[in-house]
Amino acid sequence: MIMSMTGYGRSAKENDNCQVTVEMKAVNHRFCEINIRMPRQLFFLEDRMKKVISRYVKRGKIDVFLNLHGEGIVKRSLSIDWDLFDQYQQIYEKMAESTNSSTTLPIDQLLLHDEIATIKESDEISKDLEIMVQAAVEDATVQLMEMRDREGKELHNDMKQKLNNVSESVEKLREIAPNVQEEYQDRLLKKVEAFTKENTELDESRVLTEVAVFADKSNIDEELTRIDSHIKQFLEVLHEANVVGRKLDFLVQELNRETNTIGSKANHLEVSQIVVNIKAELEKIREQIQNVE
Repeated sequence: MIMSMTGYGRSAKENDNCQVTVEMKAVNHRFCEINIRMPRQLFFLEDRMKKVISRYVKRGKIDVFLNLHGEGIVKRSLSIDWDLFDQYQQIYEKMAESTNSSTTLPIDQLLLHDEIATIKESDEISKDLEIMVQAAVEDATVQLMEMRDREGKELHNDMKQKLNNVSESVEKLREIAPNVQEEYQDRLLKKVEAFTKENTELDESRVLTEVAVFADKSNIDEELTRIDSHIKQFLEVLHEANVVGRKLDFLVQELNRETNTIGSKANHLEVSQIVVNIKAELEKIREQIQNVE
């Protein structure tokens, strides 16, 4: 069954310290393009995330939004510049000695100095958080694929119905095709009579020759046969479980080409109207195919 290229998936995982939220949005694209927006501490997981998504998605543009919330996300550590602290202490003791002061070193104030005490944030994340992130990405991808599958079934039914409309129009063409030659012969005889303006006998062999030439040029049996073949192939491809968007696009192009040929061959009002109807249905199918994986 065909798969749509549009869809949405969301997943949230959490533990006692933090929460991971993953959202995915997919639209049609010629190839498979995956863009991930996430906190910098997760950059090292990007390739792994793309491999997970690529196991499911073969075509389409996938935008992934990953957010982290909670206290356990960033590891912080306090760092003391002990050399600088020792210098402060030595200078303070000398100043206290020279002024006969009995005060002690104000350590609490020194800890507020960025030069002495700094808080560093680590880019490393815990193994538990890493596992949560990957699980959330996979769950969101599964949800995305479920939506793509549902839309694929709708596309399948819609295109199949439109293709049935095309088949019905082709049958109409097959029914009226034999009458086109006979009608052309009648029109040709009337035109000849109008030009001669006399009741003399017409050159029947010349008329028949003209009719034969027209019949050869306007014969659409081959085009109708090829259209039947393309329709059959199209229906077979619709039931394949592979990436089929390009195959379907090619078959619609071929159907359009054969239909155009019929329209140019048959100088007939009813044929022209049927051709217009077929082309309208094929255009609707072509638009739907742009969203098939």
